Amino acid sequence: MMKNINDEEYLFFVDDILKNNDFNKLDTIVHHGNSRLEHSIKVSYYSYKISKLLNLNYEATARAGLLHDFFLSDNDRKLSDKFLSTFVHPKYALENAKKNFDIDLVEENIIESHMFPIYKKIPKYAESWIVSLVDKFVGTYEFSKTFSKKFVYITNLFILLILNNMK
Repeated sequence: MMKNINDEEYLFFVDDILKNNDFNKLDTIVHHGNSRLEHSIKVSYYSYKISKLLNLNYEATARAGLLHDFFLSDNDRKLSDKFLSTFVHPKYALENAKKNFDIDLVEENIIESHMFPIYKKIPKYAESWIVSLVDKFVGTYEFSKTFSKKFVYITNLFILLILNNMK
């Protein structure tokens, strides 16, 4: 995704985040069939573009959109742990963002409320709503893309088994 982004203004706003060693560990974590880094970049960039179009705080949107899933986890964690992180990861992402970067109140709300209504924080700003909605759209797209590949594979396997048993 980064190779496709030639938007110098966007890259200027998020440069310090993209150069952060802890943040770049997200590239090793699988998220909806991609890396969590790739997912975060998509959410950030699309949210930035929408916020800019609407004449909102697109710098805060770009930065917080990038940091919305800034929490580290193992790829081999149990399904129950993955499920639980759905409900608590905004808190950890915000803690990591504050530890590594200067975060303003808008960015804080964007990060903490991006899982609304699953997580308790309500989006206070238009920018928060944008990141929350874009995250859901991108996540659904990534998940369905990953699921559809598995579905096609399973369907083909099932058809082959049926055909082999018909002989």
